[in-house]
Amino acid sequence: MIKIGNKVEKKQPNFWNNCIFHPTDAIEDPWGKRILDRIAKDKAIHTVRIYAMFEDIVYEDENGEIAYDFRLNDLRLDYLVEKGYNILIAYGMMPKILATDANEQSNASKNKTRYKGKMLYTSKPTDYKIWEDICYEYTKHIVERYGIDTVSKWYLHCYNEPDLGLFFMKDATISERLDEYVKLYKGFVNGILRVTDKLHFGGPALAHEKEFLDGFMKRIKKEKLRIDYIALHNYAGTGYFNAEEKGFATGNWIETHNKLTSIIKENGFGDTEIVYDEWGMAAQGFFNLEECPAYIARDTEVFSSYYVKLICEIIRNNLNISKIMLCLSGQHEMTTDFSGFRNFFTMNFFVKPIYNSFVLASKVYDGLLSAECDNKNVYTIPTKNDNGDYAVLLTYASQKHEENI
Repeated sequence: MIKIGNKVEKKQPNFWNNCIFHPTDAIEDPWGKRILDRIAKDKAIHTVRIYAMFEDIVYEDENGEIAYDFRLNDLRLDYLVEKGYNILIAYGMMPKILATDANEQSNASKNKTRYKGKMLYTSKPTDYKIWEDICYEYTKHIVERYGIDTVSKWYLHCYNEPDLGLFFMKDATISERLDEYVKLYKGFVNGILRVTDKLHFGGPALAHEKEFLDGFMKRIKKEKLRIDYIALHNYAGTGYFNAEEKGFATGNWIETHNKLTSIIKENGFGDTEIVYDEWGMAAQGFFNLEECPAYIARDTEVFSSYYVKLICEIIRNNLNISKIMLCLSGQHEMTTDFSGFRNFFTMNFFVKPIYNSFVLASKVYDGLLSAECDNKNVYTIPTKNDNGDYAVLLTYASQKHEENI
């Protein structure tokens, strides 16, 4: 039996209905728009994370000067704004003309190239002043096009997972990457502030390297660099290599959060907003059932149960998190409907259970009530609005969802 209280215990803002839409350039295409149209119609997502994709914007003109072509960027952002999404933009990746080594590339996908045959340039920039100018020009453009009132509600951060060689300086040590990323971040901050001080920005979109996070916190504190929010990723440490034996436990996610935030607090940033701009039940978004049969859980009610349980545990533990953003990746790599990739819809647009749970979770009110249940495996989020209407989100979930798999 579940007993739900009648008195609102506290106001609980919705931090859970957000996602990263990947690949960003699928916004240009019918299949990407179909997904975003459906999500917007159902009001299942509040904030969408994308990449600025500087590699599509910055080029060298016939006179050898740095030039900008914002047409693809505008097409993508116009569409998201039209559909009513708030937006998080990761400033990156490295334009080819700014890469120290244009042959240092990464596909970061299951296939030989990224979407549309593109690759990532992952070396450090040849000139950090040019990087700052790029950040300035991009910020100036989006503010002029969409207005300061709109863009000030967006989230902006520098680069993506700079602690990993997959995305930044593949042969470098963590210490070497940190040194160069701090320069990237400084240029990013200075470029934005040359436009306005009214925007909301941060970094580092950390993959998982705690040594990198600690060093980053220390360096920006020493150099007095502004940071409005700290961007982190959390896949609970469950990759393709151990998913079956480790299982999909939300406790792993919470444990990772506690380790990361202890570093943040120790460096004096305990009151800084935290955004998980990527999260998932398991890592390796570009791997599927071929590499790990246990990833079928992404296509079943296991993922839905994990999602609701995670929301409940974040609330119960009163964790300092303003947003969690589910990573949708592998959407363009499906060859069959239920293939174990992390996305809302199958190749033929069948709705997955995880999407249905997002729709249901979006209907929860912000007045949190108390709840009691004699079954420890039932997780309940009871809510009430100012009109006295009730909405209750709940799931049954054992520690590792054994009975569901």
